[in-house]
Amino acid sequence: MVELDQMKTEILSYETPLAEVRDSLDLANKAKRIEEMEREMEAPGFWDDPERSNQKMKELKNLKDTVGECDKLSTQYDDILTLIDMGYEENDESLIPEIRGELDEFIREFDELRIGTLLSGEYDKNNAILKLNAGAGGTESCDWCGMLYRMYTRWAERKGFTIEVLDYLDGDEAGIKSVTFQVNGLNAYGYLKSEKGVHRLVRISPFNAQGKRQTSFVSLDVMPDIEGDLDVDIDEKDLRIDTYRSSGAGGQHINKTSSAIRITHIPTGTVVQCQNERSQFQNKDKAMQMLKAKLYLLKKEANAEKLSDIRGEVKEIGWGNQIRSYVLQPYTLVKDHRTDVETGNVDAVLDGGLDIFINGYLKWLSVQGDKKTENS
Repeated sequence: MVELDQMKTEILSYETPLAEVRDSLDLANKAKRIEEMEREMEAPGFWDDPERSNQKMKELKNLKDTVGECDKLSTQYDDILTLIDMGYEENDESLIPEIRGELDEFIREFDELRIGTLLSGEYDKNNAILKLNAGAGGTESCDWCGMLYRMYTRWAERKGFTIEVLDYLDGDEAGIKSVTFQVNGLNAYGYLKSEKGVHRLVRISPFNAQGKRQTSFVSLDVMPDIEGDLDVDIDEKDLRIDTYRSSGAGGQHINKTSSAIRITHIPTGTVVQCQNERSQFQNKDKAMQMLKAKLYLLKKEANAEKLSDIRGEVKEIGWGNQIRSYVLQPYTLVKDHRTDVETGNVDAVLDGGLDIFINGYLKWLSVQGDKKTENS
């Protein structure tokens, strides 16, 4: 049967890539590490330090998940070939939909696992800190900023990640002028680093009385949440520290005193803000942590191209600088201008369906890295 021939060719094309992924994940050493950690957890006093034991439990879970996903894929691969052989032997066309469904699931899960192997950057496993800023477009831009904030929170929910708002400023009439929030979860930065840059919206604006199509822009900066004592020397004379009242979403939980903190590093123009914590001291500590992380990354980057990349495509928030366009009228299309990945299902994307673009970017980034290696 032609359908069986096609599906057999398709599944066999994954034999080498599946072996390469298993090799890249070094499963044998992961299995040894799992055994070591399980013995360690049985030792007396292991649970006496809750913070350390929780970190170990997370590490163990991640190791087991990775090994389990690889083993599951190998089993699926063998099962699909067995089903195809059964189809040949019994000449049973009724098996074709079942095999197609199994094959589609295998491909989806393989792609997810393969993308995970691309998250090998120094800070890819860290939590991510995102800052959205409304740009050209007035009220429409603020509304667009609010739409993007919802999009990223919906994406995070789907991943099982949590969101922590660090700073929030409402738009004058609608939406959000700016918001800084932290996405907590394994590989959050590795996934979301692809999103830094300018996002462009084209639609008939509900805020335009003439019903004309309007274009607006929002910039997104993404940085890893780097904990610990970073080797960064900051001269107090280079800092301007401002306090202000917390604002935005929060209702009765918002602290009405001037506890929010804004720190400006004058030599680099880097600005960080935090209003999430209860006290001014806590907000200052978090803001200083963010500032140190930014300056540390800037210090590590030796050339202007890398500097631009780590700071989130620091460009004018307007025409010609967008990384992605979201078009609602006169047609529907979301297109990434770096990878050329696109989809007409705008509603799904705005509801958090970003994996098509995130995965496309990671694959594109891997190809660019391979090209640089070949040319060096």
